[in-house]
Amino acid sequence: QVQPVESGGGLVQAGGSLRLSCTASADNFRDYGLAWFRRAPGKEREFVAAISWNGMTFYGDSVEDRFTISRDNGMKTAYLHMLALKPDDTGDYYCAVNGRGQGSPLETVYTSWGQGTQVTVSS
Repeated sequence: QVQPVESGGGLVQAGGSLRLSCTASADNFRDYGLAWFRRAPGKEREFVAAISWNGMTFYGDSVEDRFTISRDNGMKTAYLHMLALKPDDTGDYYCAVNGRGQGSPLETVYTSWGQGTQVTVSS
């Protein structure tokens, strides 16, 4: 089973930017759908962004126009570019993958999850 690994989290001031990476060592990475979810302290996990095998993207309402999801199939990596960060963006960010190529806001679509990377946005 493919195990995604996240990286790139850290501490940033409000208004700043970060880029998260999700690497999945699958021979057929280009056939995978990927997504980012996050869990803020004391809250339930929420959908952030997703990308399908053919590059179709989806975003949560709170991040649209600030975050961009992309993928580099040659590097077997997906990215989450985060701009204009707000304290409300603080949380643990998780990468999830599925081998059917689907990009979706539904957690049940994804078959494997990473351990998460922490993002803290200070005011």
